[in-house]
This record gives sequence, structure tokens and C-alpha cells, in this order.
Amino acid sequence: MPTSHLRPRRVALPLAAAALLVPVATACTSSGSSGGSGGDQRLKVAMAFPPAQAMSPYGDDAVTLSRLAVVEGLTRLDRNGEAKPALAASWKRDGDRAWEFTVRENAVFQDGTKLDAAAVVRSLTAAQKASPKPRVLSDTTLTATAEGADTVRITTKDADPLLPQRLANPSLSVLSAAAYKDGSQVNPAGHATGPFTLAEVNGAVSATLERNDTYWGGEAKAPGVDVKFVADGTARANALRTKDVDVAEYVPISQASLLGDGLVHEFPSARTNGLSLNTERGVFADPAMRAAAREAIDSQALVDGVYEGRADTAQGLLGPGVPWAADLRTAPTGRAKAAAPAEVRKTSEIVLATYTNRPELPEVATVVQQQLEKRGFTVKQVVRDYAQMEADALAGKYDAFIQARNTLLDTADPVSYLASDFTCDGSFNITQLCAPPVDTAVDRAAALADTEARHRAEMTAEAAILGSDALVPLVHERFVQGYDDTRVRGVALDPMERTLITADTRVG
Repeated sequence: MPTSHLRPRRVALPLAAAALLVPVATACTSSGSSGGSGGDQRLKVAMAFPPAQAMSPYGDDAVTLSRLAVVEGLTRLDRNGEAKPALAASWKRDGDRAWEFTVRENAVFQDGTKLDAAAVVRSLTAAQKASPKPRVLSDTTLTATAEGADTVRITTKDADPLLPQRLANPSLSVLSAAAYKDGSQVNPAGHATGPFTLAEVNGAVSATLERNDTYWGGEAKAPGVDVKFVADGTARANALRTKDVDVAEYVPISQASLLGDGLVHEFPSARTNGLSLNTERGVFADPAMRAAAREAIDSQALVDGVYEGRADTAQGLLGPGVPWAADLRTAPTGRAKAAAPAEVRKTSEIVLATYTNRPELPEVATVVQQQLEKRGFTVKQVVRDYAQMEADALAGKYDAFIQARNTLLDTADPVSYLASDFTCDGSFNITQLCAPPVDTAVDRAAALADTEARHRAEMTAEAAILGSDALVPLVHERFVQGYDDTRVRGVALDPMERTLITADTRVG
């Protein structure tokens, strides 16, 4: 068990969104707000997660900005996870550690300034210097330099065969100079390049987006988007049912059958719901206690009882949404022998935490609590909105934390997830795991250029992580998004969760 002095101190992300009000000028966009221009053609969207970091591009809010088609990076990912041109028209590799990207000539920022190589360098440098570092950069270091007006040279500390995929991550979006005027907070509102401009954010309640009429990819088909942040899943489903919204993120399983097939769209995901155990302090610093918790979990009971069959039983860190994983999986290595129930009963009370934004998770927590108590643990639950919990979870203040994690979100390859969540320097390491064999296995996978070899190495790393029992996989989710397919077109059903609303999304 590593001691705490081996671990660099992590700083929690700021939770400032509840007080945020960000109006911006929209001289380059259509006018109006909720109820403004566009009338009933404006999209009405219910999002599950309110801003948690004041719309900073360096945390999970970046995904919200990407799902609302506000921000873009040099590349984008296709459905197979391959990098395709976005703000970069083309690129080429120059040796093991360097790449050259040619910036698109016809792109301008929403504030009217022109995209050029200097703007790309500014954004990538700011992301590299951010504290805490964006998860996608937790296993690499980027240095970007401009070579002329339209060429960016990016070098990495080590060979990084996934750099083009990495640059598609929303945390590496390119913003104009005006976004960085406030040294303490990066402001994407009105300073990005996407088909919609973030015009206003009303704290954790709502946001208004307007069409970016200068978008390089062609004008969006909807004049704007009116967003409500609705953490309660049943409320999102009811808003869809009553047509208060056109699109509802993450329809609760309990509501799916009530809404019917015309409003519910289920598809596979790369998301694994897991029980993160605090390996650094408390009851679960003991590997034998973690092993006892793992033996207590019945994944099938969760699939049948909570998810009503709309999920898959846990196979490992990587589930059916990562189709190559099953054939390459190997048995966990180095697992401790589980503590006997009598020993478990002698331990102090554990705090089991999860969040309300995904409506199944509180119910999962209740079932998991029952399963742990049957094994002999004494369990106290803490259930709140995610924005109120993230900092404490990252700081290791809970004994156990149930979270739903997209294993392909960062680079469309799980190596970034493995690095950010389970290595000593990982910026999203809720388990507080710091184990040299895990770090070595993840580093080995990250260095491999050959796709099949890297996948095999990633499964070796998975075996080492599972062997530590730092995370107990619970279920592999399937996504359920809500919209009326007779009147809403162009909603993106993306297993990697990067996109939802696009330039093609419209009513009618």
C-alpha cells in the first residue's frame, strides 16, 4: 500500500456555477433569447448536469459545451473513434514526438476575430498550464508553437500516437484571445467557433444559445437553443412528455417504458458504473476490505432490479461499448484475499456517496448498501447533486463513491481514462490509487503506436487495476436519450457523449 507522501496534491475544481451569470454581446450571431427570434423553431433542451466549473473548458463543463455545439478543437471523432478534420484541415506526423497541423482558412471566432495558428497555440498552452490539468492531458505534456499563420507544430514529451484523437477532446477546444482576458477564469461565451454561441448562462438553471451565422461549416438549421439544466430525471422525462422540451438528456430507466418507443432512443455506450473505493485512507485502505466489498456486489441484481434489463452485467472496466475489450480481457492480477465477515463487522462505519443527476445511481446506492451490509459493513449514504460532491470526491473524503464513467470520453481510447482515474498523477483519481505496477502498465500502453498492441497492453493494465480492487465495476450502461422522432431531426446519438445538438439538429 503506497504512503500518502508519494502522491502529488490534487486541487479540486472550482464549483462556481451556481452564481454565474454570463451575458455576452452577439454581434456576429442572431439576436434574441428564450422566446426571441426563431419562435417555435428554437430548440428546447433539458440537460442533466448544470455547470459545475462556471463553464470552464478544463472540466466536465467542456463536455456540455461540446454537446451543445458551442466549442470545437483541431479535430473531431467519427463514430469509430478515428480523428477527422475540424479546425485543422490536415495534419502529418514528424518523427515520434512531433506533429504539424494546418489550420482551416475559413474559420472565424464568434466574436469576429480570425482563427489562426497563434490562437491555437494560445488555447493549447493555456490548457497545458491549467490547474488542475484537464483529464485528457493527465498522461502527456504538449508544447505548441506557430510556424507561420496557418501551421501549428505540436511536440509531446513522449511519443503520443493518439495525439490527433486527443486534440478532439472538448477540454482542448480553441478559443479567441478575449476568452483569456480574466486571468482567473477562461470564458468561452462568445469566443468559440461552433455553430451555436453561448449567449447567456443563468447559474445552474438555464442557458441561451444563438446561431452563429459565420460558422465555417454552414449555418445551423435551428435559430437558437434554449437550455434548461434539470438534475431530476423524472422532471426531464415529464418535460419531454408535455413537450416543454424537444430533447431530454439521459431519460431515466424508470421513465423509458412510460414514454414509449417514439420518445425513447436506446443505444450502447462506453460507460461503466463503478464503485470507487478509497485506497488511501479509512476502511478501504486495507486491500482485504476492498476485496470483501467486491465479493459483496451482485451485478445481475442491479441490472434486473434497477435497470430493468437496460444495462449489461459488469465484465471489467471496459464493457460492450468497447467492442474489442472482451476478446482481449485477462484475469485480474494480484488480488488480496477477502476479509471474513467477522473481520468486516469490526470496522468503522463507511460513507457511501453518489449523485442525483443520473437518476438510477441513488437506487444503485441503496442496493449496493444492502449488499455491503449483508457482508458485514456498516454503511452511511450521502446523495447530492454532482456539483456539490465533485471536489470532495476528488479529495478522497468518501470511503466509497458510485459514479458513471465514460471510458472513451477523453481520447476515444481508454488509455487516457486509465491514466486519469488510476495512476499516481491522475487528475480524476477518486480511488486515490497510487500503485507502481498500474502506472507502469498504463505508461506501456500509452507508448504503443500499433492499435492492437496498445489494446492488449490496456487490458493488461485493466487486469492490474481490477486486481487492486480500487474500483468494483457494477454495470455497463446503455444510453437512453429522449426526443420525438416525428418532429425533431438531427439529434446525435453518440456513444462517446461528445455530441448531442449539432448544426443539423432542428424542429420540423
